[in-house]
Amino acid sequence: MIRVLGLDVSKSSVSACLLTEKPIQPRQFYYECPFRCLSANSAGIKQLLELKPDIAIMEPTGTNYSKLWGTHLARAGVEVRLVGHKELRSYRQHHLALPDKDDDADSLALACYYFDYHQEPRRFVQIRDLTIVRIRELVLRLCHLNRVQSPIINRIRQDLAWQFPEVALVRSQRLKAGKVPLLWGWLAGERKSSRYDRIYKNTVGLGLSDTVRYHAERLCNLHREELAIEEELHQLLADDRFRLYLEVFHRFGFGERLQAILISQIYPLSGFLGEDGKPEVKIRKGRNSHKPTKRHLSLRRFQKALGVAPSLEASGDIRKAKMVGGSDLCRMALWQWVFTRIEVKRSRLKNDIGEILGEKLDTEKAAGRPVKLVRMKIAAIATRLLFRALVKVIRDEQ
Repeated sequence: MIRVLGLDVSKSSVSACLLTEKPIQPRQFYYECPFRCLSANSAGIKQLLELKPDIAIMEPTGTNYSKLWGTHLARAGVEVRLVGHKELRSYRQHHLALPDKDDDADSLALACYYFDYHQEPRRFVQIRDLTIVRIRELVLRLCHLNRVQSPIINRIRQDLAWQFPEVALVRSQRLKAGKVPLLWGWLAGERKSSRYDRIYKNTVGLGLSDTVRYHAERLCNLHREELAIEEELHQLLADDRFRLYLEVFHRFGFGERLQAILISQIYPLSGFLGEDGKPEVKIRKGRNSHKPTKRHLSLRRFQKALGVAPSLEASGDIRKAKMVGGSDLCRMALWQWVFTRIEVKRSRLKNDIGEILGEKLDTEKAAGRPVKLVRMKIAAIATRLLFRALVKVIRDEQ
């Protein structure tokens, strides 16, 4: 008899529902079930493991909340499966008819979900190995550091506008490996610059305050943290398992950060393919044409994971397509890549990929279509080319 534990994770606790079979009437069972609320401390972890589950089902609540519980369960030999938020919400409402959403209802729904779909792996979020999980954590940390820096830089520039206006608009970037940007380092007293010394000696400003120096020190610390993360990412991406992926990424001109983002979402590619290891394509009758139409299911799953698969919304005569689901981080990173490596002609890729995407982008813009829409369309086309290139290089290797 299998013991399935549904866990709804909160900030400092979990609601747990242990089942050995799916209840015949889940709605009635909800009022009778002995739910457990376990705190995120040693006592709560001990009580969790004393339940001796065989399988635990959770939602993928980022890397902060579910990580504690999932790690302790995995160390105890418990299989952990993840269910997407959208799938669980639909299942709880339409299949179980449970009351309004609460933690106990979610934990019961998670446990029941396993009994209904345990033989359908695609119903669950893909479980990534430790290297992929670490890459994803580092990528998210870099995004956080970028967000943290922006308000600090804005505050420094506003202060420099009256303290040292000659450098208020200087774009200070990291040019030498292992060194913080020159301006921030000079302001913090960590780097020397005869040029800035000379300019500051003759400035019309009112003089630098300690506040600017403190902010500059914060930026230097953030840049050092970025350097450490980028170095670890570089080492992780050197894993031989990613060699073929990186070869394809270089053809697309993806930078190391974008490479890490993509690897964290699409590795292994086999997760998107059929059971025979080939792209899954099915012939179905077209909804409008009523003719046999190819459905590229593997490609669709791939694009969905990267956040660039359009979803159609139709009501009456109104038909709209928009990008929903998948990784917002990937969607934004691909949009930035299109802007920097395809749209700007002097930086455009000098290969067949750059020619195909560049020509398509120029045509769409010349036709007067909205630029934002054009960029996302090009990103979708690029992921289609990326999927086919990855499939080919992996197949050729085999």
